[in-house]
Amino acid sequence: MLLDQQLNALQKVLAPYPGAYDLAAVGLLLVVAWLANWVTKRILLRVLQKVLDRAPWARQDGDGKPLRMSVIRRLANVVPALVIQLGLAWVPDLPAKLVAVVQAGCQVFIVLTVALAISHALNLANEIYERRPDARNRPIKGFLQVIKIIIFVLAGLSMVATLSGVSFGHIVTGLGAIMAVLILVFQDTLLSLVASVQISTDGRVRIGDWIEMPSQNADGTVTDIALHTVTVQNWDMTITTIPTKKLISESFKNWRGMYASGGRRIKRSILLDQHSVRFLSDEEIAHLRQFTTLADYLDGKDKEIAAWNSDMAKRGIKPASELRPTNLGAFRAYVERYLRLDPHIRQDMLLMVRQLQPDANGLPLEIWCFADQTGIVGYEQIQADVIDHLLALLPSFDLHVFQVSSDAMLMRDAEARQPPRNRILAAIAG
Repeated sequence: MLLDQQLNALQKVLAPYPGAYDLAAVGLLLVVAWLANWVTKRILLRVLQKVLDRAPWARQDGDGKPLRMSVIRRLANVVPALVIQLGLAWVPDLPAKLVAVVQAGCQVFIVLTVALAISHALNLANEIYERRPDARNRPIKGFLQVIKIIIFVLAGLSMVATLSGVSFGHIVTGLGAIMAVLILVFQDTLLSLVASVQISTDGRVRIGDWIEMPSQNADGTVTDIALHTVTVQNWDMTITTIPTKKLISESFKNWRGMYASGGRRIKRSILLDQHSVRFLSDEEIAHLRQFTTLADYLDGKDKEIAAWNSDMAKRGIKPASELRPTNLGAFRAYVERYLRLDPHIRQDMLLMVRQLQPDANGLPLEIWCFADQTGIVGYEQIQADVIDHLLALLPSFDLHVFQVSSDAMLMRDAEARQPPRNRILAAIAG
């Protein structure tokens, strides 16, 4: 009532001046809107920010800096818009169309501001959720992005209804007629939503996983899982973004199982020259028995050969040649026992040394075992130490590595022209 009396008194004073009262009322309305905005942001927001800063969830884990509540700051912009929209009723003699346009503009601004504030609130919720220990296993960023899309679609429809003067219900009803078009437009979004739900449910990809996807040139660590894309930081520090739906429709390799097992596979082959494979002499066998790593192997071979010869004698069959251990067999047994004694090789996982199909590049002797280091540096060091040792030991068994171009053949020919000698004994004595 007091405000009405003061406005009536002001109107009587400015009655002799046409339009003066309207200008004064508009100016007063703008001043009130500015004052409401200043009080809201300078006083209320600061007080509320200090209160929220004391909440345990309002501090970051690392540096302890308080979260900036941009949601509340953005909602504060609604106050001056509401003041202008409601205050126009106190300004008489304004054109009806102008009032309608200004009020519609204020309403559109309020709807857009509220939608943006909700978007910021969802971002804040995701930031708080990511502090949980299980956040990497079940990210919610994709779901929040879907909610944002729905909110902005509804806000857009509301703004269109406001500016066109049509009821919001009529807009929603008419939306059903163009649903097929919307589905076609948002096809990628719907597919990405399904992919995000499936990824979050079965946990096939998590933040921090090392994945390989050659079709997308991705080989590195997953740093972010969103609605439309999964971000991968490659080992060369480049960034690859993979469409989320590709992780459902195409194959990729996830190394999480390797890290979880605590062992990383070593699968390397040494290409041997097949011409260097031969039987061991009695002197060589006797000398190799001095090594505890081969004594049990040679004893087992002796028993096996003796049983075979005895069986042949009982049958009255004379073998074409005498069975004897080979240098390759002895080396293969040594490699297996060497790996069994290596403290950096997992003994509870598969370990074997096998021959592969010979080809034009020689006879592959494959080593299959698991290192106890899953990191790239430690793993490569263990693998290199094993291969270095075995390559250096090959001459002691009179075995040669096969390679396409080398001076090894010339050196071998020079050795062949020398007087015959026992190479294994000479190598050990030397």
